[in-house]
Amino acid sequence: MKIALVRQRYNPYGGAERFVERAMAALAAEQVELTLLARSWPAGAATGTWRLLRCDPYYVGRVWRDWGFARAVCAAVKAESFDLVQSHERISCCDVYRAGDGVHCQWLINRKRALGLLGRSALALNPYHWYTLAAEKRMFLNPALRAVICNSNMVKDELRRHFGLAEEKLHVIYSGVDLDAFHPRLRQTWRARKREELGIAADAMVFLFVGSGFRRKGLPQLLRALGSVRDARLVVVGADKELPRLRREAARSGLAERVHFAGGQQDVKPWYGMADCFVLPTLYDPFPNAALEAMACGLPLITSLQCGAAELVESGVQGYVCRDPLDVVELARCLNLAAAPGQAERMGGAARDRVRTFDLTDMAQRLTRLYADLLQPRSR
Repeated sequence: MKIALVRQRYNPYGGAERFVERAMAALAAEQVELTLLARSWPAGAATGTWRLLRCDPYYVGRVWRDWGFARAVCAAVKAESFDLVQSHERISCCDVYRAGDGVHCQWLINRKRALGLLGRSALALNPYHWYTLAAEKRMFLNPALRAVICNSNMVKDELRRHFGLAEEKLHVIYSGVDLDAFHPRLRQTWRARKREELGIAADAMVFLFVGSGFRRKGLPQLLRALGSVRDARLVVVGADKELPRLRREAARSGLAERVHFAGGQQDVKPWYGMADCFVLPTLYDPFPNAALEAMACGLPLITSLQCGAAELVESGVQGYVCRDPLDVVELARCLNLAAAPGQAERMGGAARDRVRTFDLTDMAQRLTRLYADLLQPRSR
């Protein structure tokens, strides 16, 4: 099969990029001929045999950037002969769309809840959101769109609710994770070493937050909730423009000695190895790879109902699920429950067991089965 994958740009810390890298490597093992359409992509960012087809027109601003890229991709697709085009961007010329970024109109609904009047007005007037909403609607209502890959049932339900997509078009295929690389044994290698580097006691309760987009992923609420958890530490791994402001906010709250901002990291495995519990009280996240990686490493997950990974958690078993990510009191309660003696370790074992079937081979086989099913009607 000749498959084209579309992703505009590479972010070394981005979950979608990690999915594309894993999918490219896994699909190459399934004898699929892959072409990646992107503005650019590092040669060493994915393994396997694949070809880069650059679509990099000039742009100024986000609206022009996305519009220009979409036009360039559709022109390239027309000139090539792919069996299927799977896009991770909102473009109208794809056969398959992977809704890894979720549903933009749902994200805006969730975002408005955390904003005041001025913030909601700015959101409503932002031309980028107008463009993205229009592109999203145009793509989902296009009869040529043959399938949507949802990375959680949460996203599947949102697509049915907002766009009325038929059940047969919606396919839930969870992301895969390297269960050997992301493993509880990382604790033996990294726990003592990383804690010594940060000056954290061996027996201290350490919560871990991994991700960019701090506001969307709920870091401001997490910082406020941490103040109610005695002696616990928080390690924040991720790059974000709001890092200086949140660092000052932590200092004003008296948390400077208990919060460690590690910045963006190419390799997050050592940070999973040194932590006790993974926390992502996100306002909206379709299914973060970091949550899956953390659970594979034997860390319990604390997240919100607005996160697709909550589907893997039964509260008190593999972690805790907060109903409202803006409810700091509820979040603090979950943190305190996880910090109880022996609780994180017990739930961490259950978290690892929960994701044992989420390996890369299974993800690749599900993708290729979907591709084969989509190609059958055309061959007939």
